[in-house]
Amino acid sequence: MLFKLAAAAGLLGVSALCILLIYLYQSPLPPIDSDQNSVMLDAKGEAAAVFSTADKNQAHVKLEQIAPSLIQATLAVEDRHFYEHIGFDFKGMARALLVNLEHFDKIQGASTLTQQLARNLYLTHERTWTRKAKEALYTAQLEMKYSKKEILQMYLNQIYYGHGAYGIEAAAQTYFGKSAKELTLAESAMLAGIPKGPTYYSPYNHMKNAKDRQKTVLGTMVDTGVITRAEADKAYAQMLSFQPPAMRRTDDKAPYFRDYVRSVLVDKLGISENLLEHGGLKVYTTLDTDAQSAAEEAVQSVIGSDEELETALVSIDPRSGYVKAMVGGTNYMKSQYNHVFATTRQPGSSFKPIMYLTALASKKLTAASRFNSEPTLFHYDGNRKTYSPKNFGEKYLGEIDMKRAIAASDNIYAVNTMLTVGEDNVIEMARRLGITSRLQAVPSLALGTSPVSPFEMASAFAVISSQGRSVNPIAVLKVTDAYGNVLYEAPQQQPEQVVDPAAAYVLTHIMEGVFDTGGTGSRVSALMKRPVAGKTGTTSTDAWLVGFTPELSTAVWVGYDKGKTLDTAASRKAAPIFARYTEKALEKVPPKMFPVPEGVVSAYIDTATGKLADAGCSGGKELEVFIAGTEPTETCSGAQPPAKAETAPEPAKEQKRSWWQDLKRWWMD
Repeated sequence: MLFKLAAAAGLLGVSALCILLIYLYQSPLPPIDSDQNSVMLDAKGEAAAVFSTADKNQAHVKLEQIAPSLIQATLAVEDRHFYEHIGFDFKGMARALLVNLEHFDKIQGASTLTQQLARNLYLTHERTWTRKAKEALYTAQLEMKYSKKEILQMYLNQIYYGHGAYGIEAAAQTYFGKSAKELTLAESAMLAGIPKGPTYYSPYNHMKNAKDRQKTVLGTMVDTGVITRAEADKAYAQMLSFQPPAMRRTDDKAPYFRDYVRSVLVDKLGISENLLEHGGLKVYTTLDTDAQSAAEEAVQSVIGSDEELETALVSIDPRSGYVKAMVGGTNYMKSQYNHVFATTRQPGSSFKPIMYLTALASKKLTAASRFNSEPTLFHYDGNRKTYSPKNFGEKYLGEIDMKRAIAASDNIYAVNTMLTVGEDNVIEMARRLGITSRLQAVPSLALGTSPVSPFEMASAFAVISSQGRSVNPIAVLKVTDAYGNVLYEAPQQQPEQVVDPAAAYVLTHIMEGVFDTGGTGSRVSALMKRPVAGKTGTTSTDAWLVGFTPELSTAVWVGYDKGKTLDTAASRKAAPIFARYTEKALEKVPPKMFPVPEGVVSAYIDTATGKLADAGCSGGKELEVFIAGTEPTETCSGAQPPAKAETAPEPAKEQKRSWWQDLKRWWMD
C-alpha cells in the first residue's frame, strides 16, 4: 500500500513537472525590462545628478566576432560548467552552500551565466523569494528556447562592464579602442574580471583591484586547462594600454560628490552596479547645492589658468556630520580622480592644531606656555637621534606663547610641544578625531610630515568646532527603489564626546588668531565677515587651509599631481579658496560666535612674560582663555595677584568683547 502511494505521488510529481515544462516551453518570455535612471537627490530633495551614464553604449556581435580568449576567460571565472548543466549548476550550488555554512556567511554564490542573463534581461535586483522563483522559471525558459551558443552570445552582448559599456564589443572599444575579436589574452582576462564589480574592478578607478582580479581570472583559466601557467604569467606581466576613460554626463551637479556617493552605495551598502545603473533608485543625500556652487566658484576663480594645478575642497557640518560640498579636482572632464580622499599629501602645519589640542587637553601646556623660538637641535629616542627643524625663511621669534606660535606657524615651538606631550599621545588624539591614515611617531609629526587626506582633516577639525563632540561623516541619508520601498536609511547618530569641551574651545579661540594681523591667514582676513578658526599648512608640494565656523568645517588643498614644486603664487591659493567659499556658502546665515562651554576661564596676561598682568608689568596685556585650573597664578611683578573677579572675567563677558572685535572687523572694509 505504501509503495503504491509513493508511486502515485511520484507519478503525480512527474506529471506536474511535465505540465510545467510544456507550459514554460510554449509561453513567451516577457519583454526585456526597460532601464530607469537612478537619481541622486540633494538635501532639499531635488534631483542633482543621475548614476546611469548619459548614453547606453552597446553594440551586438556574434560569438565568432569575439576573441576565443575572452570567451574562455568568462566561462572559467563565471561558469566553468556552462556546457554541462541545464541552467542550474546543482553541484556548484551544493558546494557554495557548504562553504557558506562553514563560514556562517555568504562567501560563495553559484549563479550560472543563464541565471545572470535571466536576471539582467527580465528582473530587478531585489532580494526576495518571488524574484528568485521568477529567475528560476526564466532560466529554464532560456535553456529550452535557445542553444548554449545563443545564450552565451546574448550574455556577452548584455553584461555590464562599467563606464557605460554594455556587452563585450562596447567594453573592448571603451577600454582598449579595439574590437572584441582583437583582444589579447591579457586584455580578455582584464575585461572578464570586471562584471563581478564594475566600479571596484575598473582599471580606471582601482588599478590594483583590476590587476588582482585579472590574476584570479588567469588562475582559473590555468585550473580549467585552457592556458598554461607560463602563458598566464606572461599575460599578467603584460603592460596594457588603456583608452582615456569615457566622459560622464557634464550636466550633473557635484560630479565628485556623486562618484563618492556611488562608492558608498556599492562598497559599503552592498547595492549592485546593475541596480544602481538602471534600477530607478532614489538616493537622498546631504549635498547642499548652494554650498557646492560656492565651492566650485571659489576654486575656479582662484586657481586661474594653471591647467596642471589641482585642488580639493570638502566641507562638513560639524553638528551632524553631513557632507555639504565636495570638489575633488579643478576639472572633472580632465581627471575624475578625487583628491579629497588622497592619502599621499603631507598636511604640513595644518596638522599642528591636533598636537596643540593634545597639549591643552593634557593640561601640560596652556595658551600662555612659552618656548624660545631659535635654531634648536632636538634630541629624542633616548638621545640616540637628533632633529633640527627650521622656521620658514629662517625667521625666529624668541620667547613666544602658544597663540603666537600657532598664528605664525612656528616650527620650533611645535617640536618643543611634541616632545613635551609625546608622539604617541598625539597619534591617539588624531585617532579620536577620526584620522585613520598611518602616522609616524617621530618629532617631525609636529610639522605634518605624515600624509593625511583632506577628508580626514575636515572631519578632525569638525570635532574641534563641535566642542569635542564626534559624529561620523555621512553623505547618504536614504535609498528607495523604483516603487518607493526603502532599501536603506541612515541610523540616527548620537554625538560622542571624545575631547574635553573646554580644551576644544581654548584651541578654537587661539586658532582665530591665524586670521589676525601677523597670522599666516591674515591675507584673507578682509574676506572673512564672521568668526572663523583655522590653520594654514605649506610644504614644497602642498598648500592647505583647514578651518571652521560653528556651521562648517572645511579642508582645502592645492598642489600638483606629479609632485611638482609649488611656486609662491600657487602656494597662496588655498587660503582665498577657503575664505571665498566659506563666506559665499554662509551668506544667508548670520555670523555666529563660537559658544563658550563650562570649564573655561579668562585672564589678562602680560605679553612679555606670560604671567598675570598687573600695574607693574612693562609689556602689554592681552585677554586669554584657559581651561579652569590651568590659568597662571603668578603676576609679572611678583605682587599678590588681584581677585579673580577682577582679572578673570566670566566667559560670557569675554565673549562680548570678542563679538565687538569681530564686529569692528566685519565693517572695517
